[in-house]
Parts: sequence; structure tokens; C-alpha cells
Amino acid sequence: MKRSFLLAFATLLASVAVAQQDAPKAIYYAISFPNAAHHEAQITITIPQAPTGPLVVRMSRSSAGRYATHEFGKNIYNVTATDVNDKPLELKQVEGDVFSIAEHPAAVKISYTLFGNWTDGTYTSIDPSHAHLNMPATFMWVVGQDNRPLTFEFNDLDKYGWHIATQLKHLGANVYTAPNLQYMMDSPTELSDHKVSSWDVVNTDNKKEKINLTVHSDDNQQVIDNFGKMVARMVLEEKAVFGELPAYDYGEYTFISDIYPTTSGDGMEHRNSTCITIPAPKVEGLEKRLLGVYAHEYFHSWNVKRIRPKSLEPFNFEHANMSSELWFAEGFTQYYGELLLVRSGFVDLDDYTGTIAGLVNQVLNTPAAAKYPATQMSRYSVFADAGVSIDPNNNANDFTSYYTYGGAIALALDLRLRSDFNLTLDDYMHQVWINRGKVMKPYTVPDLQSDLGKVTNNPKFAAEFFKKYINGIDKNNYQELLAKAGLELRKAAPGKGWAGSLATTAGRGRAGQPRAANAEGLPILSSTIIGSPVYKAGLDAGDIILKVNGTDIKDQKGFDDQLTDKKPGDKLTVSYKNRTGNHETSIVLEESPFYEVVTFEKAGKQLSKEQEAFRNNWLQSKVK
Repeated sequence: MKRSFLLAFATLLASVAVAQQDAPKAIYYAISFPNAAHHEAQITITIPQAPTGPLVVRMSRSSAGRYATHEFGKNIYNVTATDVNDKPLELKQVEGDVFSIAEHPAAVKISYTLFGNWTDGTYTSIDPSHAHLNMPATFMWVVGQDNRPLTFEFNDLDKYGWHIATQLKHLGANVYTAPNLQYMMDSPTELSDHKVSSWDVVNTDNKKEKINLTVHSDDNQQVIDNFGKMVARMVLEEKAVFGELPAYDYGEYTFISDIYPTTSGDGMEHRNSTCITIPAPKVEGLEKRLLGVYAHEYFHSWNVKRIRPKSLEPFNFEHANMSSELWFAEGFTQYYGELLLVRSGFVDLDDYTGTIAGLVNQVLNTPAAAKYPATQMSRYSVFADAGVSIDPNNNANDFTSYYTYGGAIALALDLRLRSDFNLTLDDYMHQVWINRGKVMKPYTVPDLQSDLGKVTNNPKFAAEFFKKYINGIDKNNYQELLAKAGLELRKAAPGKGWAGSLATTAGRGRAGQPRAANAEGLPILSSTIIGSPVYKAGLDAGDIILKVNGTDIKDQKGFDDQLTDKKPGDKLTVSYKNRTGNHETSIVLEESPFYEVVTFEKAGKQLSKEQEAFRNNWLQSKVK
């Protein structure tokens, strides 16, 4: 926006402020990219009808869809404040990301430079190819003015050949709007020369919902159109779970995708859109590999964005947002994201058994799952969800991902509902959707228990299930449950010697720095796992393995080679050093506790008609 237009706009708003105290005007943001080659944007905020008293503006410390803090204020500088005639105002930085103007006129302008060079769902990335904007990482906001409308002008589009993908409402040309701060923060925006494939889905109420697939990648339009057909098939399969699509704001839902080798892999759900970044060369040839992220994030348009934990409502952008419900919000979504690819025909059963085994191993073979309930692991998200700390942690022993923990619970509940009640997890999700999501009534853990009791008509079962598996640390009998579908849960490496994980990264140091060329041995970089043979042998982070059974060890392969043909009970004599000197210990090998899942057919077992029917009812398409 040119300065003269900004001045006229702000002056007009200030002149009518007195007459329209009951209808505050929009706060106006203009963002330009005069130095995109060096990852900078220039942002001006015009605030008409500024609140009386000190005017406080700030950057966020957290972002919708993330649960830890991220310190976005570190990437803004040259922060200034003026009146609408560009007369400087005294601006004080009262915290790292908070600024205050003690005395000010009715209309104020704030300007600053933003740096962004990380393409994912949390941060902002700017270069001549695109401006990938996560709103909390991009825009300062006025404290106490959460309910005011916001207007955005995106400039320099023609200069870079960009167009706009966003869930913000389009006012015309390059101007968009949001009704309030929460909606704006939930509206990622991609400015780039992306390609678009769109289609309509007729909802249960006969209204059309438009789905937009936007992809910034090195693919041609035909590739994106064909990928769009695959995504469309997945969308219908997800719709079948809940019986309907959400009523998207403005009648549209947008996949905002950035696929390029240098992006950081991520998926971030939003109310009417999702931001997906995948470090891949392009879409072409990798369509099925990419679909998993789309399936997971789209499921969130029901589960998380509308079926909403009370603990996250409203979302607080000033600190970490803790929730005990992420085993359901993220974990059940994790389960469905993979399951729906099977129902859509994009993943076959043999591949899906690997996914099932991953869920089961996560809940049966991690120390944290043995000690802590799913609710507690959900609360740990304020530390685990890509937070700002860089020092080592003991997550191998004190944390199990709420994604896979919840996914394993969802798997067990689905199979139990099918075998014990002639119901499905789809029935339960539909019940929660009707009771909570469709009416936007935030839920608690007891609410989810109540809905399970209602759908099964058995509150006692629901109370027991939640007591044991959600709030407690009991584990379901996965072997028995999977057998109902003709799947066998069995040890992955029976009769073979297993030492446990050494948590090494060959050739790299703890902080990603190259090891010295003359470095000796195999360093252990993070905690060994409680109960594993290497843990029992006293080995842990900071130890450097030098020899095993007299053989020099220089990398992980060298260590693994010493396990060849070894059996449980065999011993490895290990020479190692640490800062206290040289030492020797023995690793007594055990049988690996980890499982694999195979079909009865592959296991050489007879598949009964009942098992086949159970499997088909579980995994076949539900699209009519």
C-alpha cells in the first residue's frame, strides 16, 4: 500500500471514531517484501480508535496447533511507532516481544521488519519464490483488542509473480479480512506461484463445500489435478466417518501445501485450512507417500478444530497451552489418518500391518507408557511439541508420544466396539461430533467418557475403559483383539540376540556438528532405554564404545555386526571410555520385546469366514 493511501485511510478512520464508538473499525495490516531475497518483510499496522491508556502491542509466543512456546519475537526488529502523520511516538520495549506506548493519539501506526527463513507449519519463510506466513510468527497484535476485525493487504504480488492461498475472507484485489484475532491467528497464508485444483463436495444438507488443493512445488498442473483426485477420494472417506463435512466458513476448505527438498516436514491443522510442508523433490511419483499427511490434517477439521478440547479454548498466544486430551485430539486422528488410506485403497493390508505394529509397540514397549497414562503424556506436549529448548532430555524413558499412544488406544477401542457391541469407532466419533463438535461445545475427558457410555448404552464399560486405559496404565490385549481380524501379533525377532538401542548418530555430534576426523569409537548421544541390555550394562549418553569382543568399533554398523548369529543369553564384552576414564562391561543379550503384525495367511494360519468378515467391515471403504 502506498503511503498516501495509508495516510488517507487512517485519517478517515480516526475522523469517524467518535461517531462509531460501538462499532470499532478494523485494525489494518500492510505487508510488503522489498528485501525478499534476504528473507525480510516490512509490516505496518494502522490502529484506528486506539484504546485509551497505554497501547500495548506484542508478538506471540505460541501458535494454534502447537502446544509449546516458540518465541516469535526474536525475528522482528526496527520496531517504530508514529501517528497517522508519521510523527514519532515514544515506544518502549517492556519485554522481549512486548512494546508499549504510554501516550498516543486516537490513531497509531506500528512498523517493523520481519525475518523469516523456515518453511513449516509454525514459522514464517520469505524468499523470492514465496512468502509462507504462519500468522503468530508474522504479525504483532494489540493486547486487549482480540474481538476487533482485522484487514490485511498483501503487497508486491506482481513483483514476484505470486497469488494468494488462505482461509481469510477475500474483500477484493489483494485485501483480505478476519473477524477477530483468534480467526486471524488460525489462518496461514501462502503467497507464491502455486497451482490450484478445486472441486465441490455436496454435503449431507445438500449444500456444496468447495475444497481447494493448492501446491507450491515443481510440478505441472496435470500432476496437481491428478493428485487432487486422490485427495478428493480421501475427503469422501473421511466424510463417511462423521456422516457429513463441517460447514466451512465462507463455504471453502483449503490445503496450503509447500513441497520442496529444503522445507521442514510438518502438517498444521486450522479451522478451514491446513498447512502442509513436505521435504520432497515434487509431488509426481510420490503421491501415495504424501497422502498420509493430508489424511491426518484433514481429519482435524472435525477432530481438534471443532471437536475442541476445553483446555485449548480459547487458545492463548502468550504461553504454552497444556491439554490432557491430546491422546484423543491427536492420537485418534493419527489412527484414522492411516486407516482411511486403507479404506481409500491407497495402502494395502500388508503395509498397514506395519503401521499397526508401530502403534502396538509404542504402547507396549516404551518405558513411559508403562509408567504414565495417556492424559499425562498429553500434558507433556508443552515440552515435546517442537519447543525452544536445545539441551538433552530423557524422553526415551519419560515420554511416549500422545500421537501413537492415543492411536493405539483408538485401535483397541475400535476392535472392542466391533467385537463386543457390534459398533465401530466411527459410531463413537459420530456421537462425539454430534454432541460436541457440530455445536462447538468444548469437551473434557469426562465428556468423552460420557459419549462412549451413550453410544454403547453401557456407562459401566465406558467408565472401566477410561479408568484403565485413559487415566490408568493398563493395556489392552492386542493379540486377542487383532486375531479377530485374522492378524497375528508376534515377536519380530524371536530367538535372536538383542542389545537395545544405543541412540547413536553415525558421523554427527549431539548438536549436529561434524565429529573430528580422528575421533575414535562409537559415541552414545542420548539416554539408553530403561530395562534394555545396554542400560543394564551401565552404558549411557557420554560413553564412547571402543571395542566389542576385542574388535574395534567405529560406527553403528560395526556394533551391529557383533550381534550377527548371537542368541539371547550370549554376552558381549564392551570396552568403552568416558570422562572418568576407560572401562569394561558385559552386555547380556536378550530377545527383542518388539512385535510385528502379519496376516493369518502369511503366518500359515487358516482365516475363518468370521475373521474375514470382521476384517472387511473394518478396512473396506465406507463411501456409498
